[in-house]
Amino acid sequence: MTTVPTPADTEAARAGRTWQLGETPWQDLPPLGAPRARVIIDNDFSGDPDDLYQLVHHLLSPSVDIRLVVASHLRPGDPFDPSDSQAGHAAAVARDVFARMGLQSVGVIVEGANSPLADAATPRPAPAVDAIIAEALRDDVETPLFYLAGGGLTDLASAWLQEPRVAERLTLVWIGGAEHEGLAVPPPNAMPIEYNLLIDVTAAQVVFGDSRIPVWQVPRDVYRQCLVSDAELRLRVAATGPLGRHLYDEVAQVMRMVSTFSGGAAETYALGDSPLVLLSALQSVFEPDPTSSRYVARPTPAIGDDGAYIEVPDARPIRVYTWVDTRLMFEDFYLKLAEFDSWQAGADAAEVTA
Repeated sequence: MTTVPTPADTEAARAGRTWQLGETPWQDLPPLGAPRARVIIDNDFSGDPDDLYQLVHHLLSPSVDIRLVVASHLRPGDPFDPSDSQAGHAAAVARDVFARMGLQSVGVIVEGANSPLADAATPRPAPAVDAIIAEALRDDVETPLFYLAGGGLTDLASAWLQEPRVAERLTLVWIGGAEHEGLAVPPPNAMPIEYNLLIDVTAAQVVFGDSRIPVWQVPRDVYRQCLVSDAELRLRVAATGPLGRHLYDEVAQVMRMVSTFSGGAAETYALGDSPLVLLSALQSVFEPDPTSSRYVARPTPAIGDDGAYIEVPDARPIRVYTWVDTRLMFEDFYLKLAEFDSWQAGADAAEVTA
């Protein structure tokens, strides 16, 4: 239900001060070194607005080198965006975020497929697929590459089907999949197939069961830990300049809609895509890893047509996260947003003075 802007809307919202990826002009003290990892961000930006928070947070994180922002589809007929142009809408939303931030590096935004895989052997062509392969197969860099997916896995699965060598060149961090038996239980009245998995079950079957892509999974029980209160959003997001107010308004729109059929208003919202930032940009200094979060290692399961896990005892290991450091994750976001707004506000002040 993220608002899909028109080009005129985006132009009207454009920030006064501009910058490029690789620059951090809002920081009085410069970053303490070059980015330590490359990332490909893949999200269904025309869906749940939690992905807007994740995108802004990543763009404000100098420890990662953002190579691509893949605008991907939702499931067909999804209530958030029931159109047949979901990837195109997602790209428009991403460009709008860039404009609101004054970020000129729109060339990193690429459209994924508008439909899930037809079968487990046939890739779904899209500009994003070719871009993913090209970045994964680069031989001129040594920094690790993380594929950060907050929705379905169509474009990554397609890239692997087209060029299996990508499995050796990246690590997938995925927000999606149901609870694992023995680690957690489903929430009350849970969807039979978890939301992000339902976007493209076949693609997840390819990535988990057919490929050798290393997977760090943040399943439903863990991304549901990422609750923020409305008070936090009002006082630490909405009150933080035009960008913060836009982020708040997008969530508030969903919360108002949900309240009409869920028995009243809620005071929390799950920013469930934010662990993508925590697990990539906020790793430890020494022996880099997301050391403040917890996971278990087990053989990577296959995934059935019903979304259930199927044990494969000799499979490659998977990290299944069981707890994420929400304090570090959200406090870092609030501070970066405030720091960025102070810099952007300087442009407005200069205009008033002039």
